Amino acid sequence: MRRLEERVAVVTGGAAGIGLACARRLRSEGAIVIITDLAVERGEAAAAEHGLAFVRQDVGSESQWKNLGARIAHDHGRLDILVNNAAYVGQSEFSAPDSTGIDDMRKVFEVNLEGVLLGCRTAIELMRARGTGSIVNISSIGALVPTPTLVAYGASKAAVMHVTKSVALYCAQQGLKVRCNSVHPGTVRTEMWENHVREVARTTGVSFDEAASYWTSRIPLGSLQEPEDMAAAVAFLASDDARFITASKIVVDGGATSA
Repeated sequence: MRRLEERVAVVTGGAAGIGLACARRLRSEGAIVIITDLAVERGEAAAAEHGLAFVRQDVGSESQWKNLGARIAHDHGRLDILVNNAAYVGQSEFSAPDSTGIDDMRKVFEVNLEGVLLGCRTAIELMRARGTGSIVNISSIGALVPTPTLVAYGASKAAVMHVTKSVALYCAQQGLKVRCNSVHPGTVRTEMWENHVREVARTTGVSFDEAASYWTSRIPLGSLQEPEDMAAAVAFLASDDARFITASKIVVDGGATSA
C-alpha cells in the first residue's frame, strides 16, 4: 500500500525498536521520514539503511524542537505526520514506589510527557497552515493498569494519554482536521523490555526465562508483540483510513489488559 505517498513524517526515538519499525513502515507506504534520536551512530546507520533522514534531538529540549520545526519548514514546507515515540524508562529498570528518586521521576516526565507536549506544539504549528495532519503518541498499557515496578514510567504514560485527548479536542475546536491519537503497546520484544526483564530477574533471584514467562503467561494471544505490530497501528492512524478517528487509543497488547 502507498497510503502515505509524499507525506512528511517525523518519528522521535527512531534509531531502534518501535520507533525504527514505525519509520520503516511509514517509508514503505510512501512517506518522507525524518527520525530523531540521541543515539547518533545508530540513528545515522538506520537512516542510511532504510532511506530515512536523521536529526539528533533531545525531545525534552524546547529549543531543539524549535530548531527541528524550522528545519522541516525550510526543507519540506509542511509536516503531515508526527509520531511521538521517544521514551525514557528511568535510571533503573526496576523502579518501585519506595525506590524511585524524585530527580529520576522528573527526568522520566521531561522526556515522556514534556517531550510529547513539545512535539504536539511543534506539529500543530506546522500543520495549521494546511489544516490537516496526524499526531500519534506512543503511550503504553502502563497508562491503563498499575505499574508497581515502573511507577514513574507508568504515570508518565498515563499523562501522555490525557494530553493526547486534550490536543485532539483543542485542534477540533480550532477548526483543524489535525487528529491526535495514542497507541498503547503491551509487552513488545524490544531492547528496553529485555533490560527490564534482566533487572527483574536479578532483583527477584530468578532466571531471565522465568522472569520473561511472567509476561507471556499474561497475554491471551500467547506471545509477545513485535515492534512491527505497533508500526501497523501507527500507519493506520497516520493514513486517511483513520480520517475520522481522533482522541482515541489503540491498545496493541494481545488482550493482556482485558484478561
